[in-house]
Amino acid sequence: MTEQVETATEHEHRTDSINVSPTAAAKVKSLLEQEGRDDLALRIAVQPGGCSGLRYQLFFDERTLDGDVVTEFNGVNVVCDRMSVPYLNGATIDFVDTIEKQGFTIDNPNATGSCACGDSFN
Repeated sequence: MTEQVETATEHEHRTDSINVSPTAAAKVKSLLEQEGRDDLALRIAVQPGGCSGLRYQLFFDERTLDGDVVTEFNGVNVVCDRMSVPYLNGATIDFVDTIEKQGFTIDNPNATGSCACGDSFN
């Protein structure tokens, strides 16, 4: 298995990789601690589907696949499969917690359009 492991600094915005805000990394770390699992990573993938053609998937994963790119953000490993990487380079995962909305958001400069729900893009 080949995997590429990188570490991102807190204030660096990368265009050749995915980015995770400190707030999102802290939320992921908190969720993993609640589960009592330190062997999981946050996997982000792009899959066909959704209103606009492509949709994001975020989930915890214990697997490492051939060609995965693993980037560490504040102690949290974020994994992206090699097919999804081109769609996600420069994208930023954040976590919002307001009265109107709670959850992870993805700001993706590669998306030319998205649906109203924000779960899919093209």
